Amino acid sequence: MLDYLHNWQWLVGLLDITLMAFLIYRLMLLVKGAMAVRILIGLIVLFACHDLFRLAGFQTVNWLVDNLLGSIVLVLVIIFQHDIRRALVALSRNRYGKERDREETVELIDELVVAAEGLAGKKIGALIVVERGMSLDTYLAVGTEVDAKVTSEIISSIFLPYSPIHDGAVIIQRGKLTKAGCFLPLTQNLEVSKTLGTRHRAALGLTEIVDAVVLVVSEETGKISLVVGGKITRGLDAAILRKMLRRLLEPRWLK
Repeated sequence: MLDYLHNWQWLVGLLDITLMAFLIYRLMLLVKGAMAVRILIGLIVLFACHDLFRLAGFQTVNWLVDNLLGSIVLVLVIIFQHDIRRALVALSRNRYGKERDREETVELIDELVVAAEGLAGKKIGALIVVERGMSLDTYLAVGTEVDAKVTSEIISSIFLPYSPIHDGAVIIQRGKLTKAGCFLPLTQNLEVSKTLGTRHRAALGLTEIVDAVVLVVSEETGKISLVVGGKITRGLDAAILRKMLRRLLEPRWLK
């Protein structure tokens, strides 16, 4: 009997650890954005320090942490509401919806590649932002409402030198071109090369705080760059650009 109970407790413990590891893994898949990861790390540190505050006798701080931890589920729902909504939408998709979304994503990528290649060939600078899980609205300054289907012709016409909004960024949200002529926050990273221009610095600055994908065409060199997660990949040709965009923009459940 004792051996049976011991084996049962061992099995329950193993299942407990496996379930926890799975939940942590799924949570990390949801919070892929740089800001969300930092928030999650902060909450983990807060959990770890909880007992230290109590043992050290910090009554006020401990009271505050206790109340925060008591509402942790609500806090997480508020912080990750966009990620949770995206995950629920993904779970509700049927096969037809997945195929349709795949076609729309492939079409969007093709239009972006054609536009970037055409602008690069003419050495016309461009800054194209594609929203992913995290909303961009908080970080966009100025800008003109567009609300149009994404086509290479529209993107190219926006960045022509005589266009009044050619200096700003084009914003793509939910598969549509929603805004143009937007100003983005510049990177504050002092280690960024001084040879990079304003467009590249803006792309780095935005992707340091959200999970967007930013495509940059250099006006000086005509080279195409892709920026994500505060990191830049330069000198891309059409084939490599298409491959990278598919990896970054196609949701995991579409692959």
